[in-house]
Amino acid sequence: MKHFIIITNRPKDPDLEITRRVQELLKLRQASCSVYADEIPKEEWKRILLREGDRTDAILVLGGDGTMLRAARDTADSQIPMLGINLGTLGYLTEVEKNGMEDAIDRLVAGSYQVEDRMMLCGQIYRQGRMEEENSALNDITITRCGHLRMLYFQIYVNGKLLKEYHADGIIIATPTGSTGYNMSAGGPLVEPGAQMILLTPVCPHTLQTRSIVLRMRLLSGLSARRGGKRPGLRHALMGRETWSWLRLTRCE
Repeated sequence: MKHFIIITNRPKDPDLEITRRVQELLKLRQASCSVYADEIPKEEWKRILLREGDRTDAILVLGGDGTMLRAARDTADSQIPMLGINLGTLGYLTEVEKNGMEDAIDRLVAGSYQVEDRMMLCGQIYRQGRMEEENSALNDITITRCGHLRMLYFQIYVNGKLLKEYHADGIIIATPTGSTGYNMSAGGPLVEPGAQMILLTPVCPHTLQTRSIVLRMRLLSGLSARRGGKRPGLRHALMGRETWSWLRLTRCE
């Protein structure tokens, strides 16, 4: 590997001390890099990857799991391998600790590594039959209520047919990578990260017997949600926006 993109979470490395150390380690090994340490919109990432993508061998992400998730979302279309260097706390997704940076970079430059594929979700939000927004997620898409405390009504469709209905505070649609996050906290199952499946876990369902549903990704076709009253009052973590009625899910290719 000869050229890298470095994505740094500036609040976790405010003086860019660790970032500069990574740059020095790469330079000593005759490798080049481009550093991006400020918040960059996804549209700008498209232009950056169009300019640098062909010559970039890997993306080094300096931060915590949140930084890794944002970087995966913003650069998903490039198919460039990513390696996380943990500057956060838990670091489930970041593979390398600070004291292991030098060894990791040695192995990257020497080509002594393995690439692990992880499934991502693509969500498309429809209102009145029109797709208005879409985005991708490495861990999960979560639909929850906002405003007044009132349960939501969910319908799960598989191959275009209704499979299950929920009355709950929300629902989590998780990938295997996201199975150890919010899904686990809500009582959902853990899944091997390299698997190709999707987990649907309701949040505080109003029932005694409701459990998570595990499906092959290509089976799930969509999910609808509504709440009574004049305003739908829904919020989805995919976009952070409110008031939608239909979410179509596919696997990011």
